[in-house]
Amino acid sequence: MNNAPRASQALDGDTIAAIATAPGRGGIGVIRLSGPKALDIGKALTGQTSFTPRLAHYARFVDSDTSVLDDGLLLFFPGPHSFTGEDVVEIQGHGGPVVLNLLLQRCFALGARQARPGEFSERAFLNDKLDLVQAEAIADLINAQTQTAARQARASLSGTFSDAINELASAMVGLRVYVEAAIDFPEEEIDFLSEGHVSQRLALILEQGRQLRHSARQGALIRNGATVVLAGRPNAGKSSLLNTLAGDQIAIVTDQPGTTRDVLREHIELEGVPIYLTDTAGLRESDDHIEQEGVRRAHSAMAKADLIVHLIDDSSSEPEQTLTLEGPVLRVLNKIDLTGRQPGREHAETVPTVAISTRTGEGLPSLKETLLMMIGLETGSDTVFSARERHLTALDDTLAILTEAEQQFLASGAGELLAEDLRQAHNTLGEITGKMSSDELLGEIFSSFCIGK
Repeated sequence: MNNAPRASQALDGDTIAAIATAPGRGGIGVIRLSGPKALDIGKALTGQTSFTPRLAHYARFVDSDTSVLDDGLLLFFPGPHSFTGEDVVEIQGHGGPVVLNLLLQRCFALGARQARPGEFSERAFLNDKLDLVQAEAIADLINAQTQTAARQARASLSGTFSDAINELASAMVGLRVYVEAAIDFPEEEIDFLSEGHVSQRLALILEQGRQLRHSARQGALIRNGATVVLAGRPNAGKSSLLNTLAGDQIAIVTDQPGTTRDVLREHIELEGVPIYLTDTAGLRESDDHIEQEGVRRAHSAMAKADLIVHLIDDSSSEPEQTLTLEGPVLRVLNKIDLTGRQPGREHAETVPTVAISTRTGEGLPSLKETLLMMIGLETGSDTVFSARERHLTALDDTLAILTEAEQQFLASGAGELLAEDLRQAHNTLGEITGKMSSDELLGEIFSSFCIGK
């Protein structure tokens, strides 16, 4: 692990450049430069000798022979008051790939090099312009698949998640200072470690950590989404339910059993959560090799699902087969318009069960609510930030250290052990914001960014 000041870790002194707008044609295209030569490159590219910081300047962008490559705007952001903390120049020209590449190649000829994926954000992190959570939030904001995910990524970018992490870290540091002070002054008449104050503060820290872990889990769910697989016998209504939830005729629906023979996937949104919905072939014994392959693929999809929705034809007189399924299962009784069963949640059942009709829509609100509950979303949750799996892992590890620390302290009252546990927990928590980070972790995170960010 490396907890040296970030700015000394990986800045190579190069000036980097990249096209910052998405590939393709558009009204404008942006090239971003960052580094010590950024301003000189801007001057050489335009023939102008000075630029007022943070003011758009109209300019012609010229090649080495003074021929005009394009015209547009140039903005200069002097460091450290820029996104990366370095001198930054942004060139706004016409948004064609050919002209943008001509401008980019000119920047390279003037001394810049191609930026690596995520290198602008990495430099911002290394120059203490943002922490690792905020850097990741940039990528999450760009890749958000729902409005809720975009809002939560923006909240993380503004520091909401980081503030919660820092507040928990501050509480741990405060308790550690108190414990170490009590150890250093054993001659005091009052035994500070045994009076109950330490155990109370530790319990409050644990509860604060659990609440943060819960909120982060909600944020990760909205960021990542969930894979839901529809399974059941032929003609149970799987394809009809897929079409109903998707709001479109994605799957072919007929009265003939075995119509669906392959896996169909559709992306939908429920309460801001991206749901990757999968329709599968009907589960039954068959001599048809194509249908057998469809059943095999159905079982493969179920093995990877976050939730399996087991559809049952409520109007069928045939006994329902028992499915050996791994993971959480939601049982759905379909076609209740033919049986008269009351729609909604069946609370008497041991397995979560909802009665619906895909034809009339009865019971569908209850189905959606139960589905979201089973994948872990709390409707009406006040979660306001996005989170990733690595954040959850670090919070789990932190809570495990604190839980063990509480148990050993209550059993032995050993302040030295508690102080060491608090130090370890603080370091583990610091992995989230990057205050304690390895070069391998940083490389993995920033390499997943798009070029130009």
